[in-house]
Amino acid sequence: LCPSGVACTTLRRPCRTMILVNPHSGRGQALQLFTGHIQAMLTEADVPYTLVITEHQNHARELVRNADLSQWDALVIMSGDGLLFEVINGLMEREDWQQAIKTPLGILPGGSGNALAASLHHYSQSPPAWNEELLLSCGFMLCKGLVGPLDLVSVHLASGQRFFSFLSLAWGFVADVDIESEKYRHVGAIRFLMGTLVRLASLRVYQGRLATSTRHPPSLSSPPPGHVAPDASPKQPETQSNNATTSPVDSLLPGLDQPVPDNWTVVNEEDFVLVLAIYQSHLAEDLWTVPGATADDGLIHLFYVTAGISRPALLRLFLAMEKGSHLACGCPHLAYEKVRAVRLEPTSQQGMITVDGEVVEYGPIQAQIHPGMANLIRG
Repeated sequence: LCPSGVACTTLRRPCRTMILVNPHSGRGQALQLFTGHIQAMLTEADVPYTLVITEHQNHARELVRNADLSQWDALVIMSGDGLLFEVINGLMEREDWQQAIKTPLGILPGGSGNALAASLHHYSQSPPAWNEELLLSCGFMLCKGLVGPLDLVSVHLASGQRFFSFLSLAWGFVADVDIESEKYRHVGAIRFLMGTLVRLASLRVYQGRLATSTRHPPSLSSPPPGHVAPDASPKQPETQSNNATTSPVDSLLPGLDQPVPDNWTVVNEEDFVLVLAIYQSHLAEDLWTVPGATADDGLIHLFYVTAGISRPALLRLFLAMEKGSHLACGCPHLAYEKVRAVRLEPTSQQGMITVDGEVVEYGPIQAQIHPGMANLIRG
């Protein structure tokens, strides 16, 4: 068992590892952090690795989509969360995605947010850590080689595009801060504080419709009776057509051009300051967003803040989130639900939606959890 009590397996020894480094992530120091802190740990632990420096956006996605994965026992990302988003979606675009997505994935924090790394450290029941201390903690987990399940979330856009997420879906204040603070990337994680203060000064309200489902999704091999996904062969109901490959059925989701089923809950409010669907404990190194979350709890943790909240009250929420105490603030504008599927339909003409910190097409979007689809190196 992992320290958190989750049933874990152990990586084979020696573990042949591909380590992908984005040299531009965070303050542009990912490669130096690797050579200065992690390289010696891997040598001491007898973990052979091949270092790959990514050269452009989606380089990692293309690489893992076409790689001979039989050469590797694990894929490790030394970057922010964006590079792991590329790797997961590259694996899911393969014809052998069902086997490929089970390749153990590791994270070494080298970006600004490092949400998954902070979450993993938290799941290991270790005291809070930041910066190099967090990196060393994740390096130790990699050397230890325990592997446990990781939930993924399938996300659909109005254009028909579909991809997979491991961290969050955000609209409104959180998405704006994340993207608008890119200009402060050179200062590291403090960019989010700077972005928060700037956005608080001109707080926006966003109109839209929100609906959720709390139903358990059936297992991938057992779709509901009579369910056939669009373009799927009736002989293979557990998969659906997706760019000439097959992929898991989202049995809880209707088409985005269809109304949500009667058993969904439609949120009454339509004026929001933010909507955040998150599936890990941390949104950033210093934002403990879901104190009770685990990597494989099968839940989308949905937060939304409605219009009418004052700037000081919103700031207090984010300050409380540093200690995970925001849910105890008694803020009447903050709502929190545990769901398994969510649909967001913005009606405001302007705004941004992010998935795992990456900007996606603005418009209707929906998502469903797939419990334990991937494997994660953890402590």
